[in-house]
Amino acid sequence: VILDKATSSGKTSELAKQVKDLGWKRALVIDGAEVNGDFAQAARNIEGLDILPTIGANVYDILKRDTLVLTKAGVEALEARLK
Repeated sequence: VILDKATSSGKTSELAKQVKDLGWKRALVIDGAEVNGDFAQAARNIEGLDILPTIGANVYDILKRDTLVLTKAGVEALEARLK
């Protein structure tokens, strides 16, 4: 799954509803060099949802999740990192 960017109003309840509607049980969101602060704040209390900047992305964290979500900035940063 690729998002244009990880955005949220900072409200956990709104993000939790979106995550539930998308069917994400154990998901890892990889954002760009820095994670959106409001998104990270909203995701902090949602069980099974983790957020990492691209520098924190590793094989272990990716494989232990059911869903991997990349923002567009995350994809670009990972491509640059892996070249």
